[in-house]
Amino acid sequence: MAEKRMSSSRKHSLKSLMLQVAKGLLEAEEIEKKEVRKRYMEENCPPLVLPSSLEELKQLCRELHQKIDVVDEERYILESKVNLVVKEVVDLNIKVVDLKGKFKKPPLKKVRMSADAMLQALLGSKHKVTLDLRANLKQVKKEVKEEDKELRDVGDWRKNIEDKAGMGGRKKMFESEA
Repeated sequence: MAEKRMSSSRKHSLKSLMLQVAKGLLEAEEIEKKEVRKRYMEENCPPLVLPSSLEELKQLCRELHQKIDVVDEERYILESKVNLVVKEVVDLNIKVVDLKGKFKKPPLKKVRMSADAMLQALLGSKHKVTLDLRANLKQVKKEVKEEDKELRDVGDWRKNIEDKAGMGGRKKMFESEA
């Protein structure tokens, strides 16, 4: 049963609809990312209150430095984890390439080998195996048909060349067939 092909105008309209839907999904995803970022900033970053005295300002700087140190430690730990994972991925990719076999297999050459030699190569030189494949075959007497005898007794084709030479010879050929 032959499938009906879609017309180009139908394909174009479906493609434009798919692009519109995808555009809408991307815009919604972008808006959602902005909202998540805004919520995270509200939760983790309280509004900045500037102190009025010098001692309060020094205290605020100390707190900020402590927070920066904690964040730097976390960033360093995450960065080292990421680097380990990246190295592991690279190693696994190398292993995959090695397992697939980046080298071409050479074309195999035909080797003439007897069954005995093949068995000796497979089993090793310890095992002396002689394999006579014809030993278990049934003996069959060949019957000679009369037609075969006639075909063999036709004779030498060179004998009649002089008789059939020239136009007369062709006539003899046609007369003998008819």
